[in-house]
Amino acid sequence: MKKFAAFAMFVLATALMFVACSAESNEKAPAQKKVSIVATIYPQYDWLKNVLGDRLDAVNLKLLIKNGTDLHSYKPSAQDIAAIASADMVVFVGGESDEWIEKALKATPKEGRVQVNLLAALGDRVKEEEVVEGMQEETKDEKPALSLPKGRETKEIAEENHEHHEHEAHAEKHEDGHHHHEEAENDEHIWLSLKNAELLVMNLADALSKVDTAHATEYHMNAGLYIAKISALDAQYRAATDSAHFKTILFGDRFPFRYLVDDYGIKYFAAFVGCSAESEASFETVAFLAGKMDSLALPAIFTIDGSNGKIARAILDASKKSKETPVLTLNSMQSVTDAQMQSGVDYLSMMQSNLEVLKKAIK
Repeated sequence: MKKFAAFAMFVLATALMFVACSAESNEKAPAQKKVSIVATIYPQYDWLKNVLGDRLDAVNLKLLIKNGTDLHSYKPSAQDIAAIASADMVVFVGGESDEWIEKALKATPKEGRVQVNLLAALGDRVKEEEVVEGMQEETKDEKPALSLPKGRETKEIAEENHEHHEHEAHAEKHEDGHHHHEEAENDEHIWLSLKNAELLVMNLADALSKVDTAHATEYHMNAGLYIAKISALDAQYRAATDSAHFKTILFGDRFPFRYLVDDYGIKYFAAFVGCSAESEASFETVAFLAGKMDSLALPAIFTIDGSNGKIARAILDASKKSKETPVLTLNSMQSVTDAQMQSGVDYLSMMQSNLEVLKKAIK
C-alpha cells in the first residue's frame, strides 16, 4: 500500500501558505482561546470525547476523516492541513496511511503542540500485517482473477483449482501457517483491540494534561472510568471466546481484525490483508477458502463493513455449504458515517455489536 507520495508537495505548499497567513494574523489573535485538538479517525475521536467528559465544550475537537471515508483511501484537503497546522494537539494512527500528516506537522512547527502517534505509543504491542495460508498477496503476478459469477460455474472452477492450490500455493509459508510480506508494514487497525484501547486512552489523558494542565486530574479520572467500561467489555469477549465451540473464523474479504482475534486466541483465514487494495479474488484463493469452510464445518462466513459481499458469496457457491449459510459483517470502524454518529453509536457500542455478531460464528 504505497500512497500519498503525490501529496508531498501539496502538503508542503499548503502548510507553508498557512504559516505565512497565520504569521500575519498572530498579533490580532485573542488573548484566550479554546484548545484545538484534531483526531484523524473516529475511534480516537470517541476516546477523546470520553476523556474530556464535561470539558468537551471547552475545547475545539475536530474529527478529520468522516462522512464514511475510509482511512486507506482518504485524501487531505487544504483545510485539513490547515487544521493540523493550527492545532494544539494532533492524534493520528501513525501508519503508512498517515505519512501525509507527519509531513504537514514537520512543515508547520508550532511551539507546545502535542503530537500523539498511536502506533508509537503502543511500542512492542504493534503487529505487522501478515499473510496467512490461502490469503491472496498483492503481487505483480497477473493470474486471472475470478469474475465471481454465482451458481454452478463458480463451484466447478473452484473444484478444478482446489487440489492444485493445496499443493503449490503455500510453499513459502511459516510452520505455523503464516508468513509476512517481503516489506512488512505495520498493521494500522490498532483500535480493534480493547486491550490496546485501554493503553491508548490513558496515553490520551496524559497528552491532554500537557495542553491543559489545569484539568489533568479530571482527564485522568475520566480516563479511568472509561477504561473500566472497556475492560468490562473485554471480559465479555474473553468469556465468549473461552467457551466457543469454533476457534476459527473465515473472511471472504479484507481482514483488519488481527489485533482483535490475537487477543482471544482465534484463528482466521481471509482473502486479503487488512490494508489490501485488491477487490477481486483469484481462483486459488476462492477454492482454498471454500475448502476451509467445508473441512472446518464453519457455520458462517464474514465480510467487513462497506463490502459488497461478492467474494464471500463466491466462496459459499464454491463450497458444499448451504446457500443459507449466514454472511455476517464485522465493523472495522475504518469509516463512520454522519448518520451513525448522529444516531448515538460510539466506539463501545460498535465493539459490543461486533461481539454479538462474532458469537453467531463461534458458538
